[in-house]
Amino acid sequence: MIRILLSTRLGELKWTQADLAHRTGIRPNTISELYHEVATRVSLEQLDKICDALDCDLTDLLVRVPNEPGPKNQMNMQQALSSALSDKRLGLSLCHKKFISHP
Repeated sequence: MIRILLSTRLGELKWTQADLAHRTGIRPNTISELYHEVATRVSLEQLDKICDALDCDLTDLLVRVPNEPGPKNQMNMQQALSSALSDKRLGLSLCHKKFISHP
């Protein structure tokens, strides 16, 4: 499942949905759908505008959380998001080390 972390990012900045809609030119209804994670589609242009306005990377807004049934996914959503973000950071760190160690 793809999680949209827009509500978290706006909360950190103490912005409202209306603030973001005004700064990006994106319809308030579209911002609301993303905020409440009910959007089924979003354009790359809209994601780019949101990232520009919030001064963040796409990875700060979107995260993939496995949605397969089983004991692996019995943890609550916060633990799943933390785990996904940690795995991503570790992967970037390992890629960086690998790049440096192979001239």
